Amino acid sequence: MIKKWIALILVLVVGFVAGFSGVVMGGWMVYQFVHQQTQTVPSTPALPTAAVMTESSPTRQVNIGEVQSSVTLAVQKVAPAVVTVVGNIPGQMTFFGITGDQTVSGSGVFISDQGYILTNNHVVENTNQVQVILSDGSQQDARIVGTDIYADVAILKTQGKIPAVAALGNSDMLTPGEIVIAIGSPLGDFRNTVTMGVVSATGRSIDTGQGYQIENLIQTDASINQGNSGGPLVNLLGQVVGINTLVVRGTPTGAIAEGLGFAIPINTARSVAEQIIQKGYVSRPYLGIRWQLITPNVAEVYNLPVQWGVYVTSVIPGSPADRAGIQRGDILTKIGDILIDENHSYINALFQYKPGDKVNIELARGSKKIQIQVILAESGQ
Repeated sequence: MIKKWIALILVLVVGFVAGFSGVVMGGWMVYQFVHQQTQTVPSTPALPTAAVMTESSPTRQVNIGEVQSSVTLAVQKVAPAVVTVVGNIPGQMTFFGITGDQTVSGSGVFISDQGYILTNNHVVENTNQVQVILSDGSQQDARIVGTDIYADVAILKTQGKIPAVAALGNSDMLTPGEIVIAIGSPLGDFRNTVTMGVVSATGRSIDTGQGYQIENLIQTDASINQGNSGGPLVNLLGQVVGINTLVVRGTPTGAIAEGLGFAIPINTARSVAEQIIQKGYVSRPYLGIRWQLITPNVAEVYNLPVQWGVYVTSVIPGSPADRAGIQRGDILTKIGDILIDENHSYINALFQYKPGDKVNIELARGSKKIQIQVILAESGQ
């Protein structure tokens, strides 16, 4: 019996020792294998850091703080020169009697230390009295020096103290994506409101519905509302690059749009302003006809020989058209090299030339096509 117990104990001891030895040997073999692998196989390189990646693929670093600082400084430069324009339109006689006077408002900006203010024509159109409210809240009377309906530009003048004069930039240098700032008085109440956006596009044209287009406009998504008209569009250098003029919120088909604001390039506005200040009007080429637009629908209804053009309803006696032999009933189809069509109105085609220019005009007279040379005169508003 004792021998059996001794034998059992020996078996257990031998088994334990054998098992422990196996574990040790197995662990040693695993260690040797792993150690060998780490010695013979190179480690995977770390992914390149941002700094390394920028060396091989350069990227532009944008400092938000610098942009914000530029916007703030630009506003500080221009804002004191921005004014709210308030005009009075006298009541009109109607079938029901005289209507009450109407108050209209917009924005403007001082462009001269002599008190000249640049704004939109439509801001002061039909007004008999105009006042401007300065950025500090004080008011001054202003007079209308002159206007230009085709560029939608007007020049006002005050005799009071001038708080600041805005610097004018070069709108020909604008590129889509450039940050711009709009300053004005939306709704006439929120004076010197600042909004920011980008230049969405340049060279846009908008049909006024009055027989001509306002051309070469700056499109921006900076928020523009009623009352912003006439206010400056400013670049990050604090220079006026445009005069805000309108916003499109929808189409005749009912489509709704947002962020479609438009501004007159400052190069155009400055050219018009200089003429108004010097002469009181803008020199435009003058042909001397009264006319009616022809479209494909009109041509179909009246069985006309052309799809696009202007029908001469009358010729002003003594005008360039009269001297050149243009007659009532003629249809003008081409001025110089510009065809009159859905993209080129008669007025815009004519305004490609200057007073004194000799221009070939193509017209339809009955079934005949005729070429006539005209020397354009000057027409001031």
